[in-house]
Amino acid sequence: MRRKLLLVEDTPELNDIIAMYLEEEGFAVHCAYSLEDTVQAMSKEAFDLIILDINLPDGDGLNFLEDLRKTSTVPVIFASARTSETDRISGFQRGGDDYLPKPFSLEELSLRIRALLRRTYGPEQGEICCGHLRLCENASSVFVHDEEKALSPKEYTLLRYFMENPNQILGKELLMDAVWGTYTEVEPSTLAVHIRWLREKIEQDPANPEILKTVWAKGYKFVCEEESH
Repeated sequence: MRRKLLLVEDTPELNDIIAMYLEEEGFAVHCAYSLEDTVQAMSKEAFDLIILDINLPDGDGLNFLEDLRKTSTVPVIFASARTSETDRISGFQRGGDDYLPKPFSLEELSLRIRALLRRTYGPEQGEICCGHLRLCENASSVFVHDEEKALSPKEYTLLRYFMENPNQILGKELLMDAVWGTYTEVEPSTLAVHIRWLREKIEQDPANPEILKTVWAKGYKFVCEEESH
């Protein structure tokens, strides 16, 4: 399901650039150029998230959101050229969920949108999440603290198997069968190399793993603690 975003930005060129990028990122974007446009759009359809400028031709985005919060809890990210600490604090006090000062990178905006959507609605379909790890089922990549790390096909299959079977001791033979197939001859050293490669991508300190642990003489254990969610 494509998440529907309402982009409120009065500069047409910037509006177009942001909308085009977010569409390429998989979102459905409706563009508004004023508060009047915003009200009209929201009267016709529901949006999953709003990206809201503050200085708009027919009003102030801060006041608009303060009124909106009386009837709606839709997540809102302020994207504004007003960058002082006072402005940012005011943005949160008026009901904003995030505040991104201009100029900003489009990649950072996309990551903030995804993070806020997850906090609001939970993981997207096609994702497996554990703590600060998010594995995308439709792409060979894992997000670590929202930073994307590319995975080889075998790394992806191995990590997915671990994440689908958390907090269990998984034997080496079981893992090799699950990743390479029952009838494929694979040396334990091949599994060990792939474990090392995964640790280099998901662990803060690969030499002292906290997530993908070795259980001596038994196999490996993928630690997923509920409190880390």
